[in-house]
Amino acid sequence: MKIFLGITVLLLSNLLVFPAWSMDLAPDRLVDKTVKEVIEIIQKDEALKNGDRDKMHDLIETKILPHFNFSRMTQLAMGQHWSKAAPEQQYKLVNEFRTLLVRTYSNALTSYNKETINVNLIKQLGDQVETTVRTVVIQGNGKEPVPIDYSMEKKPDGWKVYDVTVAGVSLVTNYRGTFNSQVRKGGVEGLLKALEDKNKSLVGKK
Repeated sequence: MKIFLGITVLLLSNLLVFPAWSMDLAPDRLVDKTVKEVIEIIQKDEALKNGDRDKMHDLIETKILPHFNFSRMTQLAMGQHWSKAAPEQQYKLVNEFRTLLVRTYSNALTSYNKETINVNLIKQLGDQVETTVRTVVIQGNGKEPVPIDYSMEKKPDGWKVYDVTVAGVSLVTNYRGTFNSQVRKGGVEGLLKALEDKNKSLVGKK
């Protein structure tokens, strides 16, 4: 899990800046343009490079999250158990899952170390409302390139990410196993408690 999240956060850092023009861009060009801008921001911001976690948290909160569909991500991660949750529980699950990812990435994003990200452009999107944007992280130092795919859907306010696949491993599928195990042990409330405890443990963690 730690390795998966460590690699995933590297690519999620590609999506830190989604200005107003993002609503008009095709998903592949959106990611490509964002990658270049984000790398420039990280390289120039001394506070981010020095591990200012509060600033990193704020950056993720304001720049990444509006462009992820956490409701769909949580529903996919819950799988068959989603329907077992009452509306209030579903609302809490989405918020806790969102908080988990924010705090995890806030604690890990400082691992960026001048990696190069190549975005494969989509040859023909047509009228598709869902697609996959494929990228490759060139790590250097003799390390193998890491493929990262973004599953995206077109919404009224632009394209949204609802899953990230790192080296063939889906973030949503990865969490589904953990979520299912927690629900089997303690029901939906047990899963909520586990997420709350995990989020508390990540506060201030380095």
